[in-house]
Amino acid sequence: MIAVLILAAGASSRMRGADKLLMAVRGTTLLADRIAMAASVATTLVTLPPRPHPRWAQAAGAIAVPVPGADVGLSASLKCGIRALPPQARGVLILPADMPDITATDLQTLLNARADNPDALICQATTEDGKPGHPVLFDAATFPLFAALFGDSGARPIIDHYADRVHSVPVTGGRARHDLDTPEDWTDWRANAPR
Repeated sequence: MIAVLILAAGASSRMRGADKLLMAVRGTTLLADRIAMAASVATTLVTLPPRPHPRWAQAAGAIAVPVPGADVGLSASLKCGIRALPPQARGVLILPADMPDITATDLQTLLNARADNPDALICQATTEDGKPGHPVLFDAATFPLFAALFGDSGARPIIDHYADRVHSVPVTGGRARHDLDTPEDWTDWRANAPR
């Protein structure tokens, strides 16, 4: 099985006091929306700040993974998430929680790409013009390298390490790179989101 790992332990530091993952989208919170979408495709895990934190109330439908060192950066979430994967996981689809436009179809497209390209250790969503984005599917063979990650650079070192085993998967539009980090991002997204 290939699981989905949603990264949701960050501090929303650019939101000037608001929590971007608790903002309203499609009748619920962004975090709950992303979990429901992912859980419709595969077993889903979500990294979260340690309790007590209001995000825990939004984690229904996913395996919640606390990240004690979330303040050191994205690497802490990735390490905790990889360690929490079921032992039978043959891979993981990693998705930041602040990407509102990624769809279940996008996740399935990545899963299909992995099945169609068995030699690829990484399948990465890109924009239509080839800019790398998310989600990214990592084969289980890459998991040991997550332990060496540090800081806030994410899994880029692993993608670079396996550059010749990365399969790019174009996703329609710019949603593979569209996240909501600031109040201005939210204002723009709400003005242009499909009704």
